[in-house]
Amino acid sequence: MSDGLTLDDLSVPLRALRLLAVDFGHLPAPAVRVTTIWPDRLELDFHDDLAGFEAWRGALGIAPNAVTYGTQSGGRTRVLRTVTEYAGATLELVGYGHIPAPAVAGAAA
Repeated sequence: MSDGLTLDDLSVPLRALRLLAVDFGHLPAPAVRVTTIWPDRLELDFHDDLAGFEAWRGALGIAPNAVTYGTQSGGRTRVLRTVTEYAGATLELVGYGHIPAPAVAGAAA
C-alpha cells in the first residue's frame, strides 16, 4: 500500500475520469476504480457486459488486437483486458462475461 498519499496524489486518474464523463457520458456506465496502490491508474470494469467493454474500446480507438483474452472461475468467466494511456493516466478496461456451459448430448431442452 502507498501510505501518506493524499487525494491530490490521485488527481491524474480522477482528471481522466472527469474527461471521460464529459466526452463519453453516453456510453455504458462501468464500475470505476481508483486506488492508492496504483495512483496513476484508472480502471473501468464491465461485469457481465462485454458489449459495454467493446463500446468503450471502440470509442477510445483501441485496436481489437490490443485486447488480451483469458478465463477465470474454472473457465466459466471470459475476461477481456486492455491498457492504454488517457489524459496522462494509465487506463485499464476490463470486461467480464459468462461462458455458457456446453450442451450435454441427449439432455432435454
